[in-house]
Amino acid sequence: MADYNEIKNDAKTRMEKSLEALKSDFGGLRAGRAHASLLDGIMVEAYGSMTPLSQVGTISVPDARTLSVSVWDRGLAKSVEKALRESELGLNPASDGQLIRIPIPPLSEERRKELVKIAGKYAEQGKVAVRNVRRDALDGIKKLKKDNEISEDEEKRFENEIQKLTDETIKKMDEAFATKEKDIMQV
Repeated sequence: MADYNEIKNDAKTRMEKSLEALKSDFGGLRAGRAHASLLDGIMVEAYGSMTPLSQVGTISVPDARTLSVSVWDRGLAKSVEKALRESELGLNPASDGQLIRIPIPPLSEERRKELVKIAGKYAEQGKVAVRNVRRDALDGIKKLKKDNEISEDEEKRFENEIQKLTDETIKKMDEAFATKEKDIMQV
């Protein structure tokens, strides 16, 4: 039988994972300069299945405005180029055999606003995930009360603790979003 500490620890761990996932998503949104993590979410059609770009080549940052991908298998160069072109990052790769150069264009005001919207969408998805964790935890607490393992006072206290944990995590998500928004809008 799960007790309150297990429920709380599980909720805390899952909320922290949601926050980490959000920060990882933000890492994939570019803020004007080349960064290898920019290509983290790109999947390439390789050997009949979708594979992360990092598993078909080496990503490097030769300078502040350029990324390059050195593809291990020459036959995958076209697939990598296609995946980069079709990503929502607005990139235009140039292939040179096994080396693909990706110039990072300066962001227009319109593109910056678009990226802020995408970041906002990621933040909202993160908050929804945290609220789902809260719901699961509250269901667990209600079950403990129903099974007469805790009193009504304990139930209220535990629900307040879970709500406090939820509020703290959502606040951290809002702060991460505000930082990313500032980073994107900075010229």
